[in-house]
Amino acid sequence: MTSRARRLLPALGLVPFLGYLAIFLVIPTIVVVVGAFQDQGAPSLTNIRALATDAATGPLWNSLLLSASTAVIGAVFGGLLAYAVVTGSPQGMVRRTVTSISGVLAQFGGVTLAFAFIATLGFSGVVTEALRSSFGIDIFGSGWLFGLPGLVLVYTYFQIPLMVIVFLPALEGLRPQWREAAANLGASTWQFWRHVGMPLLTPAFLGSTLLLFANAFASFATAAALVSQGNPIQPLFIRAALTSEILLGRQNLAYALALEMIVVVALVMLGYALLVRRTSRWLR
Repeated sequence: MTSRARRLLPALGLVPFLGYLAIFLVIPTIVVVVGAFQDQGAPSLTNIRALATDAATGPLWNSLLLSASTAVIGAVFGGLLAYAVVTGSPQGMVRRTVTSISGVLAQFGGVTLAFAFIATLGFSGVVTEALRSSFGIDIFGSGWLFGLPGLVLVYTYFQIPLMVIVFLPALEGLRPQWREAAANLGASTWQFWRHVGMPLLTPAFLGSTLLLFANAFASFATAAALVSQGNPIQPLFIRAALTSEILLGRQNLAYALALEMIVVVALVMLGYALLVRRTSRWLR
């Protein structure tokens, strides 16, 4: 075996990963991009122009609002929970329990999560019936659970534990020596967090928030199981363009909508990568 072959041999381990990447990311992206600029099999900008109509901008803005609100809520409460966890013993039961539960709940979604909220807060849900029979309070109202407010609540359920998982390493990267050094120089707790802790954690916090935004923006299964009528967010509108009899023959419109989502997620993940790179300088 030649020396050149020996150098290329370790690269063979990347072949399965590159194949997976090509099948599930590169090829679908190419199909979406090409399909977005076609109509009835011919090159066209019809679907791109359709993105500016009220019917297309409404779900996009709702998706942006849903993603931003749940990302901020999840980042704030998840960050506080992560800080409470990191202040405890690294081998303590509380820390191991919270991180384990967060790992499970961050992946808990789809039909199961939607059914759990319907069974709890739906028209005949456990909590709804308890409040209605005991106090005469009807929290179901006009069915807010099956609209945008309900999606905000349901998405927050898995955004908070996800924040705990992604933000915990940054909190663990704050070395005790830095706080001791600040205290030796006469700095108070507030001064340490203002001049040392918060500047160091800000890129990681913002990067984690962007990751939560992308996670909510691309989520589909939970919303599809919870919302049976209408298309309040972009993923559901894409489904309608592909399967609805009302939008029959508008599959290329779905490609244009998907391309719009790809652009948004790409910009968000670019910002996340830049912030993570900045954070990694002091986490080494």
